[in-house]
Amino acid sequence: MFVNHRRFFETHLLCTLIAGLVLGCCLTQLIYKRNIPVENHHRHYQIERLSLAEQLKKEVRVLCWIMTNPKNHKEKALHVKRTWGKRCNILLFMSSGVDNELPTVKLDVGEGRENLWRKVKEAFKYVYKHHYNDADWFYKADDDTYAVVENLRYMLYPYNTDAPIYFGFKFKPFVKQGYMSGGAGYVLSREALRRFVVEGIPDPKKCLPGTVENEDIEIGRCMENLNVTAGDSRDGHGRGRMYPFAPRDHLTAKVDTKFWYWKYIYYNTTDGPNCMADTAISFHYISPKEMYVLDFLIYHLRPFGIIDEQLPLPKKLAVGEFMPERNITGLQIAH
Repeated sequence: MFVNHRRFFETHLLCTLIAGLVLGCCLTQLIYKRNIPVENHHRHYQIERLSLAEQLKKEVRVLCWIMTNPKNHKEKALHVKRTWGKRCNILLFMSSGVDNELPTVKLDVGEGRENLWRKVKEAFKYVYKHHYNDADWFYKADDDTYAVVENLRYMLYPYNTDAPIYFGFKFKPFVKQGYMSGGAGYVLSREALRRFVVEGIPDPKKCLPGTVENEDIEIGRCMENLNVTAGDSRDGHGRGRMYPFAPRDHLTAKVDTKFWYWKYIYYNTTDGPNCMADTAISFHYISPKEMYVLDFLIYHLRPFGIIDEQLPLPKKLAVGEFMPERNITGLQIAH
């Protein structure tokens, strides 16, 4: 009887100790959370988000080169460098002049719209020669383009950079598979860059020699001749991520069939309040002041009590494999 009573006592004591430890841990966590300022919770959340962004920065290396000119170095280009451009793995400014405040590359090409196509070719030739192995993707943008580089990496993450593909905002005239808006910017995989510089530019049958104003159309034709796929930059719900105008122009758009944009768009657009993906990437015709506003709203402003959901990374795709068809159910064109 005494032995059984002792075993009962020991078992009861052990259970009490375990229960006490569990309760203590719970109380400690509760007290800890109550005593940590909200700012620290927010900072911890920011660190988690930052760590994933830093991971993608290493896995999806993006070289950004900006089309600019000496007149715009201080007026526009410098503000790209101070806002979104600093988030690229490599940032270059292609110009006909050198600026000590910018990482400029001086190209032997005249300025003006009539020289845009030649400037694009020379810029990509420089990038291929000096940085081909330093990045996975190569993004061209204007000096009045604003880009969320983290979202660009998220879109590119599933794709193999050895796949011949490029992305942007797709227009449909002139090129069978469509071509990408120059203002929204377009991003080439490493293989697309190689084909463009090594196989395309030297061959007048594949890429137009000389120069013209519409560089985005010409690179679209060149990509098609090189069997480089014009990719779909929309999200899984069919919402756009790369845009040729400012956010306000797309979010409040009305269909005007006389305006060239509605005749050029490749997809059945859904411009209006619900058109834009949560992971939107780029906008065009952004003034320097608007760049700083966008930077603050995107990277600093947070509504109190609301924590946005962390999206999981999609699975990696094999060369030649694409993301599934976009689901556009429920999206309507704004009238």
